[in-house]
Amino acid sequence: MHRTLAIIVTCALAGCAGPSPLPASPPGGAARLEPDAGRHLATTPERFLTACLEDLQRARTRVAWLVAPRAPGDTEAALTLYDDAIALLDDAVGRAGIAANGHPSVAFRAAASTCEQQAEAARTDIALDPRVYTALASLKLEDQDAATRRWVARVLRDFRRAGVDRDTATRERVRHLHEQLTRLGQEFGRHIHEDVRSVALAPEELEGLPEDYVRAHPPGPDGRVSITTETPDYLPFMAYARSGRAREDLWRANRRRGHPANLDTLARLLQARHELATLLGYPSWAAYTAEDKMVRHPRTAADFIERLADATAGRAHDDYGALLERKRRDTPDATRVDPWEQAFLEDRVRAEQYRFDSREVRPYFEYTRVKQGLLDITSRLFGLTYRRVPDAPVWHPEVEAWDVYEGGTRLGRFYLDMHPRPHKLTHSAQWDLATGRAGKVLPEGVLMCNFPRPGAHRPALLLHSEVRAFFHEFGHLLHHILGGRVRWAGLSGSRTERDFVEAPAQVMEEWAWRPESLRLFARHLYTGEPLPEDTIARMRRADAFSKGLWLRQQLFYAAVSLQLHSGDPAGLDTTPRVKALQERYLPFRAEEGSYVHLSFTQLDGYYSSSYYAYLWSLVIARDLLTPFHQHGLMDPATARRYRDAVLAPGGSKDAADLVRDFLGRDYGLGAYTRWLEGA
Repeated sequence: MHRTLAIIVTCALAGCAGPSPLPASPPGGAARLEPDAGRHLATTPERFLTACLEDLQRARTRVAWLVAPRAPGDTEAALTLYDDAIALLDDAVGRAGIAANGHPSVAFRAAASTCEQQAEAARTDIALDPRVYTALASLKLEDQDAATRRWVARVLRDFRRAGVDRDTATRERVRHLHEQLTRLGQEFGRHIHEDVRSVALAPEELEGLPEDYVRAHPPGPDGRVSITTETPDYLPFMAYARSGRAREDLWRANRRRGHPANLDTLARLLQARHELATLLGYPSWAAYTAEDKMVRHPRTAADFIERLADATAGRAHDDYGALLERKRRDTPDATRVDPWEQAFLEDRVRAEQYRFDSREVRPYFEYTRVKQGLLDITSRLFGLTYRRVPDAPVWHPEVEAWDVYEGGTRLGRFYLDMHPRPHKLTHSAQWDLATGRAGKVLPEGVLMCNFPRPGAHRPALLLHSEVRAFFHEFGHLLHHILGGRVRWAGLSGSRTERDFVEAPAQVMEEWAWRPESLRLFARHLYTGEPLPEDTIARMRRADAFSKGLWLRQQLFYAAVSLQLHSGDPAGLDTTPRVKALQERYLPFRAEEGSYVHLSFTQLDGYYSSSYYAYLWSLVIARDLLTPFHQHGLMDPATARRYRDAVLAPGGSKDAADLVRDFLGRDYGLGAYTRWLEGA
């Protein structure tokens, strides 16, 4: 099988049949208003890779027509050729990412890796082709709309950022570095999601865990219980297990994921990024990646991190003090809280001081009811209808396909891949499967999560944090679907500045917190009673308790992401650097044998140096919620206005302008400050 795949790739790269002549007329961008991208993931590895390489060839053909002599003034045709080419490559990368992170077949994942490498190489070829840049720069745009002019300006800027105006030797080195970064990024991610570790425990060490969790983890033939580092195992265990030794063992296993393999991979990744940035005239990778975002400069990001660090210092100190005080009730001479004690002690403080035990709400969050509630809420708010597509081709029997309608008009399709399995990524993520364009292609997206699996006699009860994650990722999905009806693929969906892209998802989390939305789906598994408003109020107060520590944790990750990319990494030992940052931002001791950065998935690819974007987006998201708090969270008029101003335009405007269109003003820190204070 691998030999067959290798032959396909070799022919695609070397051109076994010789170069293909241009067709007699430019290729058209055929409309595909029936969603079908999922079929690519429901076939064989060979067919998947063949389809991928065919799309890459279609993209190359469109580029060849773009740079060929043509009648002057044919701006529309030229823009369409370029947009079609980039959409073909983006969708190939999206499909490959989904398959590499979620397909059960090892051969399919290998084919996906090959597809991604070739698609990224094709994107680099275009970005470094002076003929393409010249063709686009020569277009007359006076008759085009503002969104098109903005898009072309950003495309030309990105060509210059890629090095298209450099000499041939520099462009070839840039090309090589991009290929290297693609391989290293895949390697870094693979070392994480394939490194699922476990601890073997005595059954009594599950004391404190909910009954359904214990039933789902029976002893093996040796009488021991296996608990893994996968999210559905890890989070409840760290919060509820009374055995401190067992929690420490699992915590240490989790902090060793990616070690030692990613020590070398990360070092090479950082070095290649730095070389690429400096080759293009930037002092660091952090400076390079900041330029096209809202912050524009890494100093702005660093100042933002420090400003939030100062703002949260008091809250974090008080939170830690409360944990230590609680620990001293059991261990009077305790002088510190260890990191594997944090979740457990937080749960105890919430239960005892705020009269909230996170286990008490789990019966109200049965997975299928949460899913239906989320669909009902977003349907009501945004005027949508969801229809299950039971015969849609999928890559695993548990994957569900849903079509999205507005009235009788189909807007797109999404897939829910919601439960853990071997070789699947271990966190939650949303992936673009097909890029939407008005009148041409319907958007398609995928949610990939790791929630407990419902069974005939075993309900799947979620933690509230998992409910929030579900709403968060669905917010990304709505952005992709509702923003997928713009003119150009380059402006479709969430193609906004990357330090804004989390804001719509963070906005959506609010419906997992408020009585007016929770009462629609949070009902007790057996009695059907709604989650009491008093419990919701206690849950919100309890959450505010540890907000300082949570924010410091996020600031730690943001600082790791930024600082590892802020200078020359030659000779950098990342482990002590990360430990020093932990001691700067967190009150917990940096443990020997802990390698949190080696399983920090956001260091790979999309965010790299820009993890701060989660908190930057959160500041904006809290302000975007202001009109909802004024008019009611379930107010359809406010939701429609939000949809039209923020989600539907996709990347047609600067993010700051999208926010201004909705709020009627620039965003500010006021709403975030009130949220930080617990309001």
